[in-house]
Amino acid sequence: MTRVRPLHLAAEIAPPPAGPAPGSAGTGPRTVAGTVALARLAEDAGLDFLTHDDSFARPGLDALAVLARIAPETRAIGLVPTVTTTHTEPFHVQAAVATLDWVSRGRAGWRVAVSPGADEARLFGRRPAPPAAELWQEASEAAEVARLLWDSWEDDAEIRDVATGRFVDRRKLHHVGFEGATFSVKGPSIVPRPPQGNPVVVVDATRPAARETAARHADVALIRASSPEEAAALRAELHRAARAHGRDPGLLRVLLTLTADLDARPGGPAALAGLVADWHGGGAVDGLHFVPAVPERDLPRFAAGVAGPLRDRGLFRTAHEGATLRDHLGLPRPVSQYAPKGADA
Repeated sequence: MTRVRPLHLAAEIAPPPAGPAPGSAGTGPRTVAGTVALARLAEDAGLDFLTHDDSFARPGLDALAVLARIAPETRAIGLVPTVTTTHTEPFHVQAAVATLDWVSRGRAGWRVAVSPGADEARLFGRRPAPPAAELWQEASEAAEVARLLWDSWEDDAEIRDVATGRFVDRRKLHHVGFEGATFSVKGPSIVPRPPQGNPVVVVDATRPAARETAARHADVALIRASSPEEAAALRAELHRAARAHGRDPGLLRVLLTLTADLDARPGGPAALAGLVADWHGGGAVDGLHFVPAVPERDLPRFAAGVAGPLRDRGLFRTAHEGATLRDHLGLPRPVSQYAPKGADA
């Protein structure tokens, strides 16, 4: 019997930049309780993960901080904040994402982003905004050094021996010695190896400049397409590029990102459920990343009218079976690059 390829569903949870639409459920700033309620709704629907968009040009709370606050209020759903690599220190970014993985007990991811705007560059005054190709090359190096730093503590590096006063086995900490085009990092990290080994890396590969970074480093690539044929071509392109970098393309999940107002969409949730089933069944994508026009209004409709029917048709999970985001995505826990050869994952 042929095993059905798993379907993956994710959703964006950040408030729309312009605020709620007229007549929506939300009429003012979202409260912490409101954000937690949305996260729990998505979790109860069985979604793989939530994203929270962010940029230096976007008003509102820091995405990492928001999802760190949500982590103890949820138990299973993955949490993936957007963090730019353009005006941040890679060492600090990886430590923050690793900390989110500890806080969430293995449910963290990181949506790698760049900051191409001149307005954002002026906030820092460090340099003009480089061309997109240079920004994504820097992002690729940041993702590479993040994995090195997450691995810089071997899994059993912590001793925690009260009697001898030894917290860590220094022989199992490693200096990464990374030299990039715009930064260098020695390491090791200041955070022990995360529960997932490496938190899940997500890259929006819609723009051509980002696809190389996605092919080299992403566990999940997000794409936008207007037809299943276009989506299938993008997925195949990413798989070919991943293979060229020595990666197993079967471990790269490609999700269609779709921004939708379920009130305005012809056929509404039922039509969207049918689209997801058709595109996934035809091999065009591995699932859907839903960006609701108004999360307070559209996310409940997505949970009931899209995830629910897909579950009823046997295409989507009835409950989270694993404990980590890697479990949800069917991805193995990586072995540390510095672990002795032959070590178990």
